[in-house]
Amino acid sequence: MQNISRRQFIERTAATAGFAALASMGLGWGQNKPTLQSKDMLQKQLQTDVLVIGGGMAGLFAAVKARDAGAKVMLVSKGRLGSSGSTPFAKGMFEFDPATSKYSLDEFVDAVGRSSLGTNNPVYTRQMAEHSKARIEELRQWGFFDSAIYHKSFSQPVTERNIPVIERVMVTHLIKENGSVAGAAGFSIDERKTYIFRAKSVILCTGAGGFKPNGFPINDLTHDGTIMAYNIGAKVTGKEWNDGHPGKSENPAACYDGWGDMFEQKPGTTSVDIHHDLGMELNYLAYINGNPVSGGPGAPMTNLPEGQGPYVPEEFRHNDRKAPQEGRGEQKGQKPPRGQRPQDDGKPPKEGGAPPGMGGIPVGGSSAGMAIHKSEGLVPVNDKCQSNIPGLYAAGDALGSYMSGAIYTQVGSSLTGSAVQGAVAGQAAAQYAQSIRKVEISQSKIKQIEEEIYAPLNREAGYSPAYVTHTLQSIIIPNFILYIKKEKLMKAALAYVEELRDHHMPMLRASDLHELRLAHETANMIISAEMKLKASIMRTESRCSHYRLDYPNPDNENWQAWINIYKAEDGSMKLEKQPFSHWR
Repeated sequence: MQNISRRQFIERTAATAGFAALASMGLGWGQNKPTLQSKDMLQKQLQTDVLVIGGGMAGLFAAVKARDAGAKVMLVSKGRLGSSGSTPFAKGMFEFDPATSKYSLDEFVDAVGRSSLGTNNPVYTRQMAEHSKARIEELRQWGFFDSAIYHKSFSQPVTERNIPVIERVMVTHLIKENGSVAGAAGFSIDERKTYIFRAKSVILCTGAGGFKPNGFPINDLTHDGTIMAYNIGAKVTGKEWNDGHPGKSENPAACYDGWGDMFEQKPGTTSVDIHHDLGMELNYLAYINGNPVSGGPGAPMTNLPEGQGPYVPEEFRHNDRKAPQEGRGEQKGQKPPRGQRPQDDGKPPKEGGAPPGMGGIPVGGSSAGMAIHKSEGLVPVNDKCQSNIPGLYAAGDALGSYMSGAIYTQVGSSLTGSAVQGAVAGQAAAQYAQSIRKVEISQSKIKQIEEEIYAPLNREAGYSPAYVTHTLQSIIIPNFILYIKKEKLMKAALAYVEELRDHHMPMLRASDLHELRLAHETANMIISAEMKLKASIMRTESRCSHYRLDYPNPDNENWQAWINIYKAEDGSMKLEKQPFSHWR
């Protein structure tokens, strides 16, 4: 028997126990034991004029309006139509009615600009308000406001137009040929099928994404569309901003009535009511004081020390404002029995109701990794939702339109913006498709894409997606990294993220189709984390939902600009400024 010292014995025992623990949890490095092989996958090729990727509000209108414009349309979604992404949890839609609004259209656009400290794109702000009434009227005709569940109302116009819908397919690649988009590729989550889509134009309605936080249930949103587009040369924007939606620790997306009980809330409409909401005030309070709302809902949202914390324009300061409540507002008196409460009347909620998830413990982080709606995504080159890649469009949270700027300015504008932009993108993509005679994708490119899709499945050993995702979350989600920022800490986090990108991402493994999906989602989140940290380091100021302790004030001399990100020819990530004045 070999003689070993006590120190060596302890080290070897600890190492063995550590590996055993990792193996028992199915985490970390390990041998891959796939239940299928890539050669078992059947290839299915489909062709269309307009391919819509995503089945939320933007995807619905993109498909419907492209079909109405005469194009052959196909919709593919990672989830179920109307039941995936963040669409199912949105309950308010902003409707601008010039006959009743307290603001004119010009006044509304100007007010959003003041609230957002100039970060909004006034062209898309105006577009959203101007077309809101027409889109809402169509939704009323489809029965959208009659149910808390959206699948049935979404299916009606799609079925009427015979638009094929392919659900539960993870699209992993956009395909570009001769400088223009030529389609997309992905795989079924349930069946052994590879999908190759040939399309004259593609509309990304894939939403934004988070880092799979323990909060709002958006774990199927992992920046898929953004990263696919970035990989073929599209410009991306808005990665430094943060969504400040707070949420309960339990049932964070639930709707609550005035007595604190959950109920199924039907969608309703909101009117003009501009705020400067869901920034980093609460995260700042948590940073300096600990949990600022240990007493629960109703605590002041902007009770910041004088001269400290994120800047809020004087016009939009509401120091007596309370955390938004769910449902019908605070109720007094004895709790009535079920069936006799306001939400039981079968009517939509009153105007101005807060979106779900905004009651309870209001500390931003419920959707960690996501930016303010419409402030991140592909950079538009015109008012038609077109990207810098010919034939590639985006709508909703996949388009960095800055419709509301980098702060939450108008309740209900996000869902309305998705409907409006989906319609605009659908019509534009259909018109573009008319100019394309035929789409060709080389067999060598298809083969290369299939190899990339199934690389985690074919890997003999590697890191599990669960392990790498958990590691990424521990690096990027802490309040002092993602929300209350300092350069030295962000640079330290970036070094870890770059290690995941360079070493762990190429070694992700998958044993089945479910884990293959997780592997691609993990890779997308890693690249998005790199984007968020680099953009946050570059923006040496604080503005709206971006707050830095080392640069706590807005810098109007140097930062009247958005940050765009693109992939250089050598594969490196490049960042550039785009002046706010570009769209004014």
